[in-house]
Amino acid sequence: MRAFADLLERLVLTPQRNGKIRLLTEYFAATPDPDRGYALAAITRDLEIRSVKPAMLRAIIYDRMDEALFDLSYDYVGDLAETISLAWPSKAGANRAPELGEIVETLNAASRADGPKLVAGWLDAMDASGRWALLKLVTGGLRIGVSSRLAKTALAAFGDKPVTEIEELWHGLQIPYTDLFAWLEGKGEKPDAEKPGYFRPVMLAHPLEARDLDALDPDAFAAEWKWDGIRIQAVSEGGVRRLYSRTGDDIGAAFPDVVDALDLDAVMDGELLVYAPAKPPFAVRPFAELQKRLNRKTVSKKLLQTHPAFIRVYDLLSVDGEDLRAQRFEDRRARLEDLFTDGPRKRIDLSPVLNLQDKDALAAARAAPPDDAIEGLMLKRRASPYVPGRPKGEWWKWKRDPFLIDAVLMYAQRGHGKRSSFYSDYTFGVWTEEETLAPVGKAYFGFTDEELKQLDKFVREHTTDRFGPVRQVRAEPDFGLVLEVAFEGLNRSARHKSGVAMRFPRISRIRWDKPAGEADRLETLHAMLPGDASA
Repeated sequence: MRAFADLLERLVLTPQRNGKIRLLTEYFAATPDPDRGYALAAITRDLEIRSVKPAMLRAIIYDRMDEALFDLSYDYVGDLAETISLAWPSKAGANRAPELGEIVETLNAASRADGPKLVAGWLDAMDASGRWALLKLVTGGLRIGVSSRLAKTALAAFGDKPVTEIEELWHGLQIPYTDLFAWLEGKGEKPDAEKPGYFRPVMLAHPLEARDLDALDPDAFAAEWKWDGIRIQAVSEGGVRRLYSRTGDDIGAAFPDVVDALDLDAVMDGELLVYAPAKPPFAVRPFAELQKRLNRKTVSKKLLQTHPAFIRVYDLLSVDGEDLRAQRFEDRRARLEDLFTDGPRKRIDLSPVLNLQDKDALAAARAAPPDDAIEGLMLKRRASPYVPGRPKGEWWKWKRDPFLIDAVLMYAQRGHGKRSSFYSDYTFGVWTEEETLAPVGKAYFGFTDEELKQLDKFVREHTTDRFGPVRQVRAEPDFGLVLEVAFEGLNRSARHKSGVAMRFPRISRIRWDKPAGEADRLETLHAMLPGDASA
């Protein structure tokens, strides 16, 4: 457990991607089974421990110290695991720190009544760093700047294998991945990847820049709309039906209506969207409506009825057991269209190829798409095979320019990990007809480390009130900090008093020069709202 705690601490403090990969490969090399496998599962968020929940952790710390004192400490620190790890008053005991595998296997065999007792005993045997790692492990709250894809990249580097091989066999593996590590170390056979329903690593597009457009031959590319949903891979083969995200996560549990509709033997690439039941077939609703169904382990009957999902497909990777990935895009597309000769299928329709003859037509279509659910254009070389990764010059994404508004900083909250000492999460608002500020969004990136220090200083010097870990910041027409906020789109929202919800907001720049009273107004945002497609 000591080695795992050291790894997490070093990953948090290492911002560089290559540095994180090096730390992970060194850990895999130095750590025996099953500990390294459980660590990998925790980092990729595939490890689930059901016998301990955050509410239980509050109960065990309340048994050791005054509740009010802990709550005050938690308000200041802003992270439950970090607060408990620092404030934990140990009791004398055996003081033997357990191994990582011992913790996972013991807790997975324990009841919910015994789980917290076990954790309390282990906390007594650890220092603050070990306690923090233990609490993050059991709650699944690892925010250490390592994505599932980065962890798989580190595995590939450790075993000197292509990362695409790791991705293809990932969903056939069992935690703690002893077969995987044996293969990577040359001590065992490669785990069987090509079981029915396995994930194919996806092909990605490059953002289209002005210099790329200048060199582009429109005749060599097919153009499609870029839909504002989430990229998925729909797999139906050998009686196995699965719905994968672009990173290979199985999201089928949240979309059983879509999985049930996969009644053909094929592997398709497309966009997952939500449609309006009372509108014409597959009238796309805003991304905010799709979000209500994401990241769920189960979905209610009501949500299935009010937010039905479907796939808008644009590529075919396999059909009737034939792998098409080596074929040209236009040939794969022709095979895909053959599946839709009778029109849309249940919960699946075909994304159209656009008849745009030159760059001016492409630019005009990008600037004024016919549907609010369209983010821009996709340009795909007609001759391109389906290649995992992001090959240069094969696929391009040409998104619409982001929306920009000037908003006033209203509230700030401490960040996590290396940002836990800074107020780095910012809520901002715009002016209403009553000359008050209405919160319209929250952002925590888009600024440099130096700008973060300046923002943190402003928050501390101009705090007017506190609400737990949140600070209210002075914001008046004649005094306040204006933030230029960029976002991808705007949706109606009954959950927010402002009536709007932003898509991917981020801080574009800090307007130290602009008076707060000159920030944008709520009616400006309402004018940006798309037509109502929710009925």
